[in-house]
Amino acid sequence: MRHNKKFNHLGRKSEHRKAMLSNMAASLIMHKRIETTLAKAKALRIYVEPLITKSKDDSTHSRRTVFSYLKNKEAVTELFREVSQKIGTRPGGYTRILKTGTRLGDSADMCFIELVDYNENMLSQKEDKTKATSRRSKKKKATVTETAEVKDKVKSAVKKAEVKEEKEVDKDLNTKE
Repeated sequence: MRHNKKFNHLGRKSEHRKAMLSNMAASLIMHKRIETTLAKAKALRIYVEPLITKSKDDSTHSRRTVFSYLKNKEAVTELFREVSQKIGTRPGGYTRILKTGTRLGDSADMCFIELVDYNENMLSQKEDKTKATSRRSKKKKATVTETAEVKDKVKSAVKKAEVKEEKEVDKDLNTKE
């Protein structure tokens, strides 16, 4: 039984596991998105999110603490300069795991792990959505806005048709005269 054993050892000795998570965290910070197995991604999320929280306070002590985990000078610089500025207002949940299916060779669950504020596709979709307080009101708002748009389109089409009819009538009158 696994009573009170919350940490996934990933089938590795502690030194290998720490080095692997350190390298993966540095790669995630540098590239903003990496592809890995689901188990490693979940372990990496637990490893990297406290480091990102610590990067919000740009002091010598926090830089040295983060460096002791990452062991990569460029990744620490990137984390404190760019990532912490972009994530500064977010209270937590800095990473996102997107499942992509299984690997062909051993059928391992694969996924992408990425920093939340760096995915431009999802940010653009987020801006398009309307804010709603509940599911029911969101549906109502969507139908109300859709019906208003349809009504506007119908009105503009009717006006265009009326203008065309008036022009045709004017042409007929001009030709008769």
